[in-house]
Order: sequence, then structure tokens, then C-alpha cells
Amino acid sequence: MGTPGLPPGRMAGPARARHLPVPERADRLMNHRVGMPLVKQDADCTNSCVPMVPHIQGPRPGRERSVALPARKAGVRAPVKREPGLVRDALFTVERDHVLHIVSEQYFYKTEPYYTILRHELEGKTVLPSSSAVLDASVVPICLERARMAGVPVCEWGISQGYVPLPSILYGLNYFATTSDYAVVSDTGNAKDVIRHITNKGKYPFCYQELKDGAAIESCTAVFGNIAGACESTAAIARKIYGIFAIPLVTLVLVRYGDRCLLSSLAPAKYSRLAPAERALLAAYLQHQEFL
Repeated sequence: MGTPGLPPGRMAGPARARHLPVPERADRLMNHRVGMPLVKQDADCTNSCVPMVPHIQGPRPGRERSVALPARKAGVRAPVKREPGLVRDALFTVERDHVLHIVSEQYFYKTEPYYTILRHELEGKTVLPSSSAVLDASVVPICLERARMAGVPVCEWGISQGYVPLPSILYGLNYFATTSDYAVVSDTGNAKDVIRHITNKGKYPFCYQELKDGAAIESCTAVFGNIAGACESTAAIARKIYGIFAIPLVTLVLVRYGDRCLLSSLAPAKYSRLAPAERALLAAYLQHQEFL
């Protein structure tokens, strides 16, 4: 009878030992390629049938890399350093003498510039303008009183919910009001429409400033207390305002009577509305080319 598990006619014999390939054989098996001779791999891998790829020193793909710039030709001017990106809502921090100056288009409550100032204050850093200064500057009556106490000539103002002398400048005092949205009224019909709008149909008060004969309303942008090409009276107001509120970029709304200027309010300054001289002045401060 045959042995169970074996085909008929075959007899069980001694068990055959399974031999593992020796290292030399393993090298040959691993390096085998169809149609290629088996070559023993040396210790230095010089005779391997696997093609060797030299290691290239340099940055890996996707990593930061440095690119060598071509040499500048003789007689060719070096490229002019471009001004910082003055795009909408851009926020800059200028540090001078361990003081952080926050530059922005506006500093209203619950905005990114306001919270940036507040964060630096909570960290114990010296930052300008302060959070209290930007809040005071955004409310016309408080702004004018602080300026008047510091010697700045300001417009006479009053707070009302219905009465207004004509003609006058009107400012809203509600939560959503902005000083850049002032209105000039000169007749009763126009005044009623404006008052209805800025008071939300009588829910909030408003601030008025009566205009005398010969009044002219103008505005100018101050950059760190400097106004490009301003007359002496306007430049003096800008310097004092910066000393009070320390706002790097702000629009001064002024009422002029001949050679005399009165402050009406402080309003945001848009980068897109800056004159070339004002953009150049601001860029100089941002690039540390001016002394504060």
C-alpha cells in the first residue's frame, strides 16, 4: 500500500531539507533582471546591475529655493524699490524706538486694527494709537472736546434729535455711523430727510455744526502728523491732532473761514484716494525712510 498523501506507486523516503539561499545567492536573486546576466553585488555597489543615480545637492521639490540672480550689466540702473502694497484693508506695523505704530485705513470699534491694538496692549507692549484714542476720535463730540482742550481750533457743535440750525454739517451718533458720511443741509426739506436717515427715524441723536457765512468745507490727509503741501494753519492742526490721538493715517475734515481753519471731525483715509505725494510720504514711513 502506498503512503497516505502520496500518489500510488510512490514510497515515502527520507525528508528533504529545504536550503535557504546563501547571501551570495540572495544578491543574485535581488539583482536579477529579465534578459540581463546575474552579477554579484560588491560591497561598494559598483558592479550592481541596478543603474546608479548620482545624488544631486540642492533643494527638494516644493521646498524654498534660492535662485542666483544674473549679474547686473554695466551702465544699467538698479531696479527701484517698490512701495508697500497699499491695498484695501491692508494693515502695517511700524516699530520705532520700541514703540509699535499701527497703520490702517480705519480704526473703528470691532475692526481688525482695533483688536490688533488691543492685543498689543494686553501683551504689555507700547502701541500707538491706543485703543481709547481711536474710540474717542470716532465720536465727533468727544473728538472735538479733546482737541479743543489741547488748543486746536474746532467748530462749535451741538447734539439734537430734531432741531438743527441752517446751514449745518450733520454727523450721526449711532453705532453704525461713520464720520466720513457727514451731510451738509441748507434747507428744511433736505434737513428732515437727512435727520430721518442718520437717526434711524428718531431712535438716535445726531451732532450738528452750524456754518457761518463764507464757510468752505475741505479735507486733507495727515500721515504721521504731516500733510504734503499744506498751509501753515492746516499743518499746525495736523501736528497737534497727531500729538493728541497719534493716529498715523487720518483724514482731517476742516471748515475754512479765509485763513482760519476749524476742525470738524477726523475720518478714515482710504489708500485708493491718496494723492501721489501722500502715497510717497506714507511709503517712506513704512520703509523706515522717515524719522517719526
